[in-house]
Amino acid sequence: MGARKKHTNVVLFGQGGAGKSSLVNLIAGKDVAETSSDVKHCTLQWQSYSAEFDGDSYNVFDTIGLEEPQLGIPQYLDAIENAYKLIQHLESQGGIDLLLFCMRAGRLTATLQSNFRLFNEFLCEKKVPVVIAITYLENELGEMDAWWERNKATFRHQEFYVAGHACITAIKGSRPDRHEQSRTTIRKVVKELTADGQNQAWKGGDNLFVSFVQKLKELLLGNSRPKKIIPRLIKRCGLSADVAKQLADRIKKDVVDGTA
Repeated sequence: MGARKKHTNVVLFGQGGAGKSSLVNLIAGKDVAETSSDVKHCTLQWQSYSAEFDGDSYNVFDTIGLEEPQLGIPQYLDAIENAYKLIQHLESQGGIDLLLFCMRAGRLTATLQSNFRLFNEFLCEKKVPVVIAITYLENELGEMDAWWERNKATFRHQEFYVAGHACITAIKGSRPDRHEQSRTTIRKVVKELTADGQNQAWKGGDNLFVSFVQKLKELLLGNSRPKKIIPRLIKRCGLSADVAKQLADRIKKDVVDGTA
């Protein structure tokens, strides 16, 4: 068997209040991430957690829920910029093996679609497999996976394409049996989509953001049409014109300063 990276890198993103920290603990099989029912966010920085199961090691990087309503524009931009820098950081950690999108069972809102597209299309250029984890299904009638069967056509209609899904509950509550079933489910889909030979960890070519940064330089530094990226952020990521401009300005500053 060929040598593999020491760790598999999983980037967890999605809506605030969907139980992302509980999902980290579910995958790890122990409490490694602090959970809270408070409406305020714990941090605007991404956090890294280690998990081991079935003989493999995983690094799970938890990001702030970008659409949390209590985040003002400056904090929202901070969260996006931190996610951008996290993906850069993973260049030195072997690349990105999997995106794990966490959403609470409910309606597929425009905000959720924006969050999904921001990571999948804008930050990772559709080059990383995505798994969706639907949480808070402890009271689902019948099998938890029935939720996906009822709703998968809506996801396809909204061009919300994923490589795999997991219908789970990340809290024990009154259904510890479903909690254990959920751990098996999420671990299985993570393992299957990051298995040896499944796909190489995305590094963006020879360097994580070589093509991305080159494109940004062209778009933001005037070698092409400098405002082209702003309509893309507005149309595909659902950002307002003001937020899109501020985000583009921030990324432009990163490029100019050499941090990208």
